[in-house]
Amino acid sequence: MCRRRHCCCPHMNLHSMQRRLRLVLDATDIGGQNKIMSSPSIVHSRSLTRRSALGIAALALVMPSVSAFAQTPAILVHKDPDCGCCAGWVRHLKDAGFAVTVEETADLQVVRKRLGVPADLAACHTAEIAGYVIEGHVPASAVRRLLEERPDATGLAVPGMPAGSPGMEGGAPQRYDVVLFGPIGRRPFMHFVGVENVG
Repeated sequence: MCRRRHCCCPHMNLHSMQRRLRLVLDATDIGGQNKIMSSPSIVHSRSLTRRSALGIAALALVMPSVSAFAQTPAILVHKDPDCGCCAGWVRHLKDAGFAVTVEETADLQVVRKRLGVPADLAACHTAEIAGYVIEGHVPASAVRRLLEERPDATGLAVPGMPAGSPGMEGGAPQRYDVVLFGPIGRRPFMHFVGVENVG
């Protein structure tokens, strides 16, 4: 039997190894409290517990955003098949995390009449989401706020085609209003310059 006592010897005394392990555990115990003579199995268990706790904490941080993403309703966009800026608005919604379905039609007047969009608020495309109507180049952030607040209204509109609005990029962005409209009237909902919310 090997009589050497150095650590690399496979016949090193087991009790000596355990004593060294216990000394290391005691020396690294936080605050010097709970200095328990721990076995290797307990050390392994503690390591697993720490890893499990970190995993649970990380999952808790991720889940709210995943849940919010999963709960975002799909949006149906009615647009003319030849409308380029409408396609740009669809890309803007997709980039913002919306699941978009496009229904192409050359007769948007019928869609707007069915959905109750006033003629003076009409734009180049109309969308439906969660019981609301979205008319024109409404930024995705305004749509999300609408879904969060759930006001008593028909929907949101950006009349015309303001420069710099989503799908209308290029040139100097201009200030425009996102209008909340419905049976009880209309009011400014948000204000934008390009895609930037300015109030």
